[in-house]
Amino acid sequence: MKRTVALFIALLSMSSVLAADTTKPATAIFAGGCFWCTESDFEKLPGIIGAESGYTAGRVANPSYEMVSSGGTGHTEAVRVTYDPGKVSYSQLVEHFWRTIDPTAKDQQFCDHGTQYRSGIYWSNDSEKKIAEASREALLKSGKVKQVHTEIIAATTFYPAEEYHQDYYKKNPLRYAYYRKGCRRDARLEEIWGAR
Repeated sequence: MKRTVALFIALLSMSSVLAADTTKPATAIFAGGCFWCTESDFEKLPGIIGAESGYTAGRVANPSYEMVSSGGTGHTEAVRVTYDPGKVSYSQLVEHFWRTIDPTAKDQQFCDHGTQYRSGIYWSNDSEKKIAEASREALLKSGKVKQVHTEIIAATTFYPAEEYHQDYYKKNPLRYAYYRKGCRRDARLEEIWGAR
């Protein structure tokens, strides 16, 4: 069974690389709770050009951090990842994403609670939708988790967050490390996925 799932994911990965225009950068949007952490986790992956913190999947145009963090706009903290599809495929991004979140948590991630911290994969075309949904099904079939609360929906407008949120983990490494450890993010990830 595990070999079948692995083969299916590998075939999806190959098809997404073949279908993509590998001559120019592409973007993908993910929400994994605190966008500082999601940005940091993606920027460590080979083939990533950059990641930008922001807000998506809400009802209000041009929301501010204060508006989103109050939970009243419907947005979630998200990251827009710019990547080189010649070096990393969309399906590889999705597989990496799962291992940076707790997909079993509903409307929260780690110590952050509320719909503004829900996890999500926001696809921009049918190929991305199929890859994300197939990956979720493979994850459930693997038995690693019993349920997945991560939403998989069409991408809507992505609003970049304020400048002080961008590259927060680089600008404020001590505060970032304290926050991440205090939230038990890595401890919980190890509980779900095992040691990195």
